[in-house]
Amino acid sequence: MKFLKHFTFLFIFILGIQPIYSQNNSNEIKKAKELLKNAGKSFLNLETKKSLDFAQKALVIATKNEDDLMAAKAYNIIGLNFEEFTDYKKAIEYYKKGLDLAIKVNNDTVKGWLNNNLGNVYCYRKIDFKKGIEHYKEGLKYSVLHNDEYEIMFSKLNIGSAYFAVEDFSNGIQYFNEIKNYIDENGDNEAKISLNSNFGLYYNHLNNDKKAEEYYLKAVQYCEQNEIELIESNAVEVYHDISNFYYKIKNFEKAHYYLLKHDELQDKIYNQERINDVKVGGLQIDKDEINRKIEQIQKEKEIQQEKLEANRIFVILLGVIFLIVLLLLFSLYRNNKIKAKANQDLKIANSNLLIAKEKAEEASQLKTQFISTISHELRTPLYGVVGITDIILDEHKELVNSPHLKSLKFSAKYLLALVNDILKVYKIEENQVILENLVFNLREELNLIKNSLHFLAIKNNNTINIDLDVSIPQLLIGDKVRLSQIFINLISNSLKFTTNGNVIIKAELFEKIGTKCAIKFQVIDNGIGIAKQDQEKVFEKFVQVYRKEDDYQGTGLGLTIVKKMVELFKGTIQLESKENIGTTITFTIPLESEISNEKSLDDLKVEFSSEKVYKILVVEDNKINQVITKKLLENNHFICDIVDDGYAALDLIDKVTFDAVLMDINMPIINGFETSKLMRKKGIKIPIIALTAFDKQDIEDKIIDAQIDEVIVKPFESQKLFQTIRRLVGY
Repeated sequence: MKFLKHFTFLFIFILGIQPIYSQNNSNEIKKAKELLKNAGKSFLNLETKKSLDFAQKALVIATKNEDDLMAAKAYNIIGLNFEEFTDYKKAIEYYKKGLDLAIKVNNDTVKGWLNNNLGNVYCYRKIDFKKGIEHYKEGLKYSVLHNDEYEIMFSKLNIGSAYFAVEDFSNGIQYFNEIKNYIDENGDNEAKISLNSNFGLYYNHLNNDKKAEEYYLKAVQYCEQNEIELIESNAVEVYHDISNFYYKIKNFEKAHYYLLKHDELQDKIYNQERINDVKVGGLQIDKDEINRKIEQIQKEKEIQQEKLEANRIFVILLGVIFLIVLLLLFSLYRNNKIKAKANQDLKIANSNLLIAKEKAEEASQLKTQFISTISHELRTPLYGVVGITDIILDEHKELVNSPHLKSLKFSAKYLLALVNDILKVYKIEENQVILENLVFNLREELNLIKNSLHFLAIKNNNTINIDLDVSIPQLLIGDKVRLSQIFINLISNSLKFTTNGNVIIKAELFEKIGTKCAIKFQVIDNGIGIAKQDQEKVFEKFVQVYRKEDDYQGTGLGLTIVKKMVELFKGTIQLESKENIGTTITFTIPLESEISNEKSLDDLKVEFSSEKVYKILVVEDNKINQVITKKLLENNHFICDIVDDGYAALDLIDKVTFDAVLMDINMPIINGFETSKLMRKKGIKIPIIALTAFDKQDIEDKIIDAQIDEVIVKPFESQKLFQTIRRLVGY
């Protein structure tokens, strides 16, 4: 067997020193790398004393400069000298020191070298083949990681040789076959000597004497071509192996010839002088290693002294901190006593506040209940006014265009909206009022407002004029009821405080981006005006600047509601006024535009005629509301039955088939919510529409719980009711 030892790695090492340190300008580092280079050359020439001397000096510089990579390479060369000539244990010790440093700096190349050299010691010196193969394979791993074909080849040569050494020829030959072509084409003399001598050993094992002799002679040929003195140690092993081969086949003449060459070359290489040189150099290196350990111990001692000093300071600081903590604890104890008293006072105060809070919540609940009740009670008669107006218009078609009936109906609606807003001022302030998005024609709405206020205008001999910007889209989307409330409040104020004058309603397109329109509205009058000191007050609740004459009486909420409504629209409002000249109120609000149609909204007619006749159950306890609802339904081709309470409705719905139920909510005996729940429990699936004077927001959760399909708040547009019925029932 023939191992490829450390020599080629040494060549790579010598050539690789320069680029690794080329960027380091330190003179000592430059000196150290030159020393390592000389150490490697000396070892190749078997000048062991020089090699160890150079390596030892490089190691001193590397240690001083804390250059672990350079120190690892120095240990590698020292290990090579010990392995080759004197002490295998020392070689292993220095290889391992170098490997630890290479692992520390994570240099794969040097880790590969040292693993291969450790493998050589364990296998070539027959110390531990298993451990040697492990080191070879670890070195191979780094070679494969960097795809270094040359180093891969050397690692596999050594692994194969190790397997042959333990007569595991089947595993070993696999590694040799993998690299044979590469070595034949690219390998150096050392690799070819090792490969051919191992193939000679393989065929000798197979008793193929012809092949074995062929490969042994090739190995001898490459040995004779060698000019590097160190590689002559390989030739010693080859001469020994071929001598044994010829002795085996009984060619004693050649066996003796090669045995003589082996002895001669071995005496030349491994002479006592070189062995002594290594021992002497080793003693110096051992001395340096001991000195380094002493220095390290001294440094550690100094570090310990520093730590002891630091600990002493720490103990002093700890004592100071402990004293401070004691003072803090005393202060904390004292503060806790003060806080305990303060907490007791706070508990008493919190108890009083809790009682006050409960009283405030009770008052708020009573207020909410009062507002809800008043709202319901006011809406109920207004439903009668609006409903009877609709009946008159249905029964007397000739009065459809009557301005008196239109004004009556509009005034009733306005009164309803005004009552709602007065009763819901607190809801507006709490952002509980939600604007509706409806399509409307601005010109028609303004004309309707103008006509409804005609009687108030002629009372003081005033005129109302509308100035509408033609660039404003014909159809807009927004809450037209809230917008009407704003105009009616502002125009009513102007008419009341103007005599023999003129009120102008002006609308101008301020900005248009896509479908969004910012419209600036102005209500301008030439009335008595408002004094400068009073202008800031007019938007406050229950404030009236003039109360000298009966004509100027009111709630004092008009402009307050206007301001809050404009803010609901996310708009702005300003007032300009001069006494005896007039007042201009300007407000700007954003609205959406809609594609215009040729017909106005008043001209849009919805055809509700249908061949199907719907039968409706009306559950209503108020007699006037019964009459109005029945008349509205029958005038529009609906059939209806009316009952006074929920139990009567539950009894009738079992006997008669209905298409929908119109359910009042506030009824005696059993309310509309409970009635609806009982109907759903019976399996009644027809639509239930709540007709109620309650605000929809106040009863929304109960509506969902009772499975009511839709809510229409009284008073309502009759067409809206009919549309809802047909939508839910289906044509």
